[in-house]
Amino acid sequence: MARRNSAADGSNSERIPATCRDATPSRLPTTNYNDMDTPLAKHRMMNRLIVVSLLLMSALMPANADKLMDNVRRNLDAVPQVRDSYIRYGSQYAGQRWTSPSAQMFAEFKTNGNRTRYEAATFAKRRQLAALVMAEIAEDKGRFMGDIIDGLQSTLEETWWGIPAHYPTKMMRREDQNVDLFNAETAGLVAWTKRALKEKIDSFSPMMTKWIDDEIARRMLAPALATDYWWKKAGMNWNPWICSNWLACVMFCERDSVRRQQAIEQIDKAMQCFYNAYPDDGGCDEGPTYWDRAAASLFDCLYLRNDGNSRDFADAKLARMAAYSYATYIADGYCLSFADSHGNRMVQQPNVMYPFAVMIGDKTMARFAAYVAKEKAFMTNAAAIFHQSGNYPTLGRELVFLSMLDTFVNEEAAEPLLADTWLQRLQIMTARRNGVFLAMKGGHNDESHNHNDVGSFVVYDGGIPVLVDPGVGEYTSMTFSKRRYDIWTMQSAYHNLPQINGCDQQAGRKYASHDVEYRLGRLKMDLAKTYPDSAGINCWTRVVDIDKRGVVTLSDDYDLSRCSSPVRLMFIAAHEPRVKAGEIEIGTMKMKYDTTILDVAVEPLDGKFDPMLRQMWQDGLWRIVMSVKGNSKRGKVKITVARGTSPYRR
Repeated sequence: MARRNSAADGSNSERIPATCRDATPSRLPTTNYNDMDTPLAKHRMMNRLIVVSLLLMSALMPANADKLMDNVRRNLDAVPQVRDSYIRYGSQYAGQRWTSPSAQMFAEFKTNGNRTRYEAATFAKRRQLAALVMAEIAEDKGRFMGDIIDGLQSTLEETWWGIPAHYPTKMMRREDQNVDLFNAETAGLVAWTKRALKEKIDSFSPMMTKWIDDEIARRMLAPALATDYWWKKAGMNWNPWICSNWLACVMFCERDSVRRQQAIEQIDKAMQCFYNAYPDDGGCDEGPTYWDRAAASLFDCLYLRNDGNSRDFADAKLARMAAYSYATYIADGYCLSFADSHGNRMVQQPNVMYPFAVMIGDKTMARFAAYVAKEKAFMTNAAAIFHQSGNYPTLGRELVFLSMLDTFVNEEAAEPLLADTWLQRLQIMTARRNGVFLAMKGGHNDESHNHNDVGSFVVYDGGIPVLVDPGVGEYTSMTFSKRRYDIWTMQSAYHNLPQINGCDQQAGRKYASHDVEYRLGRLKMDLAKTYPDSAGINCWTRVVDIDKRGVVTLSDDYDLSRCSSPVRLMFIAAHEPRVKAGEIEIGTMKMKYDTTILDVAVEPLDGKFDPMLRQMWQDGLWRIVMSVKGNSKRGKVKITVARGTSPYRR
């Protein structure tokens, strides 16, 4: 869990209100983050929700359950092209066999470090079930129920519902029902299936409904209630992700009122821990792709427990947590790929963004959800978005979303092209000038899903990546081990950062930025303490800014105690660099540098790609290495990035 109790330099400096100005005020409302919570009001939302939750002593009332499903079916009938998309989606799975991944495949994580083969197989099975359930809800004729019953039986017969990376032994054991992300998410899928189709499942046999309840109790409800899991106190995605599924199981499958109350109390405490640990600026240090299972999963919990009552969402910090989904947006579907980002385009999901936006009253977010849906052709292929909305689709989210379909189809679609954003706790700045986008991050190297990247920055020409953060590749046994920083994407040498006396940045809370100064379009910090003592750095002041023309300037001013090897500046380019004297063309932009100070070399990174990175960066990545000539212990380097003669494309 990331620790967020102080500023990046370890001080207790007073927080600076985050700001977020709109680049197109005539089209989008300005989002203002200046209203920081007072001490009394800070936890008002969560404390009120605790009281509300204690009143929910039984599963969701039938009238409310009927209301949700009635709204879903009515809305689908009103938009037949969307309804038919789900029916087509489920039809492709009709009559298919149900298979479970093998014991040998499960063991691969312990034997060769591979986790993707088992995950692909088990996620495909859950996707098959979710598709059939949505098809049955949409068509409502019973045609898919036989396949759904068989799928439920096959799932209930599995030994454990999680993934091998989260399990202590090479083989699964029936008696060890460790509650991980995907044990919880499978339980949530089964619980929502029961809620949506209970009458039809009962018509096949009430024994199936009882079996569902019994297995969810054994696998999820009992161990979650009895075990003091670390994630209950975590300030990262495991906490709300698991709790949102745990709560669904409690609401739909827990038959004992005492255990139900105890579980809800524990979920309240867990969510309070998550909420308290989250930065006041609403930033997600795990990166934009994990926002979907961090702040968005907190929303899932709040919505379910309060049946979508918008009065329980009037909280300034929660609004900032929601706004992170678009504060990190670039253009043309691209978003920042800081930390463990498994994607860089269209990563936010309309099925949680839109309900979240509606409940907190954020029109920018609602329009962003509509924009993503429009770009993905929601009206003609809604099920394709559902299919790609996670490791496997989240049924509960889709049903809540579809219950609002009547308003969503009339929502204006608009990109959230913010002019400036400053997330003070995470020290992330974004700025947009004349269509050019700049982002830079400070902070420290002990964030959740950390990369050693303090002081790195990215540049996009509208929706065209120029200088980028590579994100992360497929997870393996190395990813969360002591060898994490042997992976190239985690290293500062593969971010837009210097290498000093042969040293790269190191991982740990003490490796942090200092003397951070922000103003609109400009961020300054000292990077000396992000490197080990062996780097011999007295001071390394980095300033990155952007002017009104969209010209980005990098200035590095350094003072070293020694210079045993050339200072090298690394840059990751998303187009093959064309090097000329004093100039490097990268796509639509040009980097200009002083040839009397710097030598330049370029190396392709394609050979380091795995399938995930190849999907993210289909045109490839290149590393530009600028080496400072001579061995002076003091120096100044200035580099500009500006549009070249190529026409600007948004």
